[in-house]
Amino acid sequence: MSSARQEGKDTIIFVTKDDHATPSKAELVEEDPNDPYEERGLILPNGEINWNCPCLGGMASGPCGTEFKDAFSCFHYSKEEVKGSDCIEQFRAMQGCMQLYPELYPQDDEKSPSQTSQDSAEQSDVNSTSATEQDSVTTQASTESSVES
Repeated sequence: MSSARQEGKDTIIFVTKDDHATPSKAELVEEDPNDPYEERGLILPNGEINWNCPCLGGMASGPCGTEFKDAFSCFHYSKEEVKGSDCIEQFRAMQGCMQLYPELYPQDDEKSPSQTSQDSAEQSDVNSTSATEQDSVTTQASTESSVES
Protein backbone atom coordinates (compact mmCIF):
# COMPACT_ATOMS: atom_id res chain seq x y z
CA MET A 1 0.00 0.00 0.00
CA SER A 2 1.39 3.41 -0.93
CA SER A 3 1.60 6.37 1.40
CA ALA A 4 2.22 10.07 0.94
CA ARG A 5 3.52 12.89 3.05
CA GLN A 6 3.79 16.61 2.49
CA GLU A 7 7.14 18.37 2.95
CA GLY A 8 6.81 22.06 2.25
CA LYS A 9 5.65 22.49 -1.32
CA ASP A 10 6.50 18.88 -2.22
CA THR A 11 4.43 15.74 -1.84
CA ILE A 12 6.49 12.59 -1.35
CA ILE A 13 4.75 9.39 -2.41
CA PHE A 14 6.04 6.00 -1.28
CA VAL A 15 4.93 3.03 -3.37
CA THR A 16 5.32 -0.71 -2.96
CA LYS A 17 6.36 -3.36 -5.48
CA ASP A 18 2.69 -4.35 -5.77
CA ASP A 19 1.79 -0.75 -6.70
CA HIS A 20 4.22 -0.93 -9.61
CA ALA A 21 3.09 -4.40 -10.67
CA THR A 22 -0.44 -3.31 -11.56
CA PRO A 23 -1.01 -1.23 -14.71
CA SER A 24 -1.82 2.44 -14.24
CA LYS A 25 -5.45 3.46 -14.32
CA ALA A 26 -4.64 7.08 -15.15
CA GLU A 27 -6.52 8.44 -18.14
CA LEU A 28 -4.58 10.73 -20.46
CA VAL A 29 -6.45 13.70 -21.79
CA GLU A 30 -6.10 14.09 -25.54
CA GLU A 31 -4.61 17.42 -26.55
CA ASP A 32 -6.93 19.96 -28.10
CA PRO A 33 -5.18 21.28 -31.23
CA ASN A 34 -7.25 24.47 -30.99
CA ASP A 35 -6.30 25.25 -27.37
CA PRO A 36 -4.90 28.80 -27.52
CA TYR A 37 -3.08 28.32 -24.20
CA GLU A 38 -1.16 25.24 -25.26
CA GLU A 39 2.52 25.97 -25.83
CA ARG A 40 3.39 24.98 -29.36
CA GLY A 41 6.77 26.55 -29.91
CA LEU A 42 7.68 29.54 -32.01
CA ILE A 43 5.90 28.52 -35.21
CA LEU A 44 2.34 27.23 -34.92
CA PRO A 45 1.17 24.24 -36.99
CA ASN A 46 -0.58 26.63 -39.39
CA GLY A 47 2.74 28.43 -40.05
CA GLU A 48 1.91 31.56 -38.06
CA ILE A 49 4.24 33.02 -35.45
CA ASN A 50 3.36 32.25 -31.82
CA TRP A 51 3.97 35.65 -30.22
CA ASN A 52 3.28 34.10 -26.78
CA CYS A 53 6.19 31.66 -27.05
CA PRO A 54 8.45 32.02 -24.00
CA CYS A 55 11.39 31.56 -26.38
CA LEU A 56 10.92 35.19 -27.47
CA GLY A 57 11.75 36.37 -23.97
CA GLY A 58 9.04 39.04 -23.93
CA MET A 59 10.45 40.85 -26.97
CA ALA A 60 7.04 40.90 -28.63
CA SER A 61 5.44 42.72 -25.70
CA GLY A 62 8.14 45.20 -24.63
CA PRO A 63 8.32 48.87 -25.61
CA CYS A 64 9.73 47.84 -28.99
CA GLY A 65 7.27 44.98 -29.44
CA THR A 66 5.68 46.41 -32.57
CA GLU A 67 9.06 46.98 -34.24
CA PHE A 68 10.19 43.48 -33.18
CA LYS A 69 7.04 41.90 -34.60
CA ASP A 70 7.41 43.81 -37.86
CA ALA A 71 11.05 42.75 -38.30
CA PHE A 72 10.53 39.14 -37.20
CA SER A 73 7.41 38.73 -39.35
CA CYS A 74 9.22 40.16 -42.35
CA PHE A 75 12.10 37.71 -41.82
CA HIS A 76 9.80 34.72 -41.21
CA TYR A 77 7.69 35.33 -44.31
CA SER A 78 10.60 36.49 -46.51
CA LYS A 79 10.77 34.81 -49.93
CA GLU A 80 14.09 36.38 -50.91
CA GLU A 81 17.03 34.19 -51.94
CA VAL A 82 18.95 35.56 -48.96
CA LYS A 83 16.21 35.19 -46.37
CA GLY A 84 15.44 38.49 -44.68
CA SER A 85 17.43 40.64 -47.07
CA ASP A 86 14.21 42.52 -47.82
CA CYS A 87 13.75 43.37 -44.11
CA ILE A 88 16.63 45.77 -43.51
CA GLU A 89 14.39 48.77 -42.85
CA GLN A 90 12.30 46.85 -40.30
CA PHE A 91 15.42 45.69 -38.45
CA ARG A 92 16.84 49.23 -38.49
CA ALA A 93 13.59 50.53 -36.98
CA MET A 94 13.77 47.83 -34.29
CA GLN A 95 17.40 48.66 -33.55
CA GLY A 96 16.58 52.37 -33.35
CA CYS A 97 13.80 51.67 -30.87
CA MET A 98 16.03 49.42 -28.76
CA GLN A 99 18.67 52.13 -28.55
CA LEU A 100 16.07 54.37 -26.90
CA TYR A 101 15.82 51.83 -24.03
CA PRO A 102 19.41 50.81 -23.17
CA GLU A 103 18.38 49.63 -19.70
CA LEU A 104 16.01 47.07 -21.26
CA TYR A 105 18.08 46.20 -24.32
CA PRO A 106 21.77 46.43 -23.32
CA GLN A 107 24.36 46.43 -26.10
CA ASP A 108 26.56 43.37 -26.54
CA ASP A 109 29.93 43.47 -24.83
CA GLU A 110 31.54 42.29 -28.05
CA LYS A 111 33.57 44.99 -29.75
CA SER A 112 34.35 45.48 -33.40
CA PRO A 113 38.00 45.00 -34.45
CA SER A 114 38.42 48.79 -34.83
CA GLN A 115 37.12 49.37 -31.28
CA THR A 116 39.46 46.70 -29.93
CA SER A 117 42.54 48.22 -31.59
CA GLN A 118 41.49 51.72 -30.49
CA ASP A 119 41.03 50.51 -26.90
CA SER A 120 44.43 48.77 -27.03
CA ALA A 121 46.09 51.98 -28.23
CA GLU A 122 44.40 53.98 -25.47
CA GLN A 123 45.46 51.41 -22.87
CA SER A 124 49.00 51.49 -24.24
CA ASP A 125 49.05 55.30 -23.87
CA VAL A 126 47.85 54.97 -20.28
CA ASN A 127 50.52 52.36 -19.53
CA SER A 128 53.33 54.41 -21.09
CA THR A 129 52.17 57.53 -19.22
CA SER A 130 52.15 55.57 -15.97
CA ALA A 131 55.63 54.21 -16.68
CA THR A 132 56.92 57.71 -17.49
CA GLU A 133 55.39 59.08 -14.29
CA GLN A 134 56.93 56.24 -12.29
CA ASP A 135 60.35 56.87 -13.87
CA SER A 136 60.18 60.57 -12.99
CA VAL A 137 59.17 59.77 -9.40
CA THR A 138 62.01 57.23 -9.11
CA THR A 139 64.51 59.70 -10.61
CA GLN A 140 63.28 62.45 -8.29
CA ALA A 141 63.61 60.14 -5.25
CA SER A 142 67.13 59.13 -6.31
CA THR A 143 68.13 62.75 -6.77
CA GLU A 144 66.75 63.71 -3.35
CA SER A 145 68.58 60.87 -1.62
CA SER A 146 71.83 61.84 -3.41
CA VAL A 147 71.42 65.46 -2.29
CA GLU A 148 70.89 64.39 1.33
CA SER A 149 74.07 62.31 1.37
